Amino acid sequence: MEVKIEIAKRSKFGVSKSGDTVEIVERPQGGYSVILADGQGSGKRAKTISNLVVNKAVSLIGDGARDGAVGRAVHDYLYTLRNGKTSSTLNILSVDLDTDSIVISRNSNTPIILIDEEEATIFDKEVKSIGFHKEIKPVINEISLKPGIKFLAFSDGILHAGRRFKQQVELKELIKLCKEPKIGKESLAKRILKYTLDLDNNRAQDDMTVVVLEVVENRDDKKIIEYNLSLPI
Repeated sequence: MEVKIEIAKRSKFGVSKSGDTVEIVERPQGGYSVILADGQGSGKRAKTISNLVVNKAVSLIGDGARDGAVGRAVHDYLYTLRNGKTSSTLNILSVDLDTDSIVISRNSNTPIILIDEEEATIFDKEVKSIGFHKEIKPVINEISLKPGIKFLAFSDGILHAGRRFKQQVELKELIKLCKEPKIGKESLAKRILKYTLDLDNNRAQDDMTVVVLEVVENRDDKKIIEYNLSLPI
């Protein structure tokens, strides 16, 4: 099998720094985790918060902590550091080769969507973000690792796209985009980002981040790990 990860980002219109932070970390027992945090507010202050959250999560995962424990520990860290006065969302999407599963850890009001053989499952159980309340734990879901499954995660800038212009995005439209066959070289993450930007009249009303994680058959049986990055500056 082969894991493909796509990420597309756009900061809030008129703001230079995105308050969303996303990182990919290798798991010590095998596999990879994608960590997505959205700091309270926008701009530099929000970026500082989300960086703190993601960097702490990266460190804990690198030390071998399980995702549920990571979510709790990062919350305790932020709560203590900011005296319960700052919040952040935290989503972790892990390919865990130790358990041959995909683990979803959510502390966010944004859902994570699974596309499995044209069937869509929306993981949207209510959960609190980290940092504000004393007793916080993530919602955990675990799915068996197999080819043909695709996951879509995103920040709330995607979830609320178009709301100001009375054309708010619908999850069914995002699912439809996930099911469409790929055309050309443009990634699915970028297509979803461009679609939601259009709903905001190309003036993002909040920071936007899209993560797509897909498991496919490795038909070439290749062992080379590839990583591509594009950063407009």
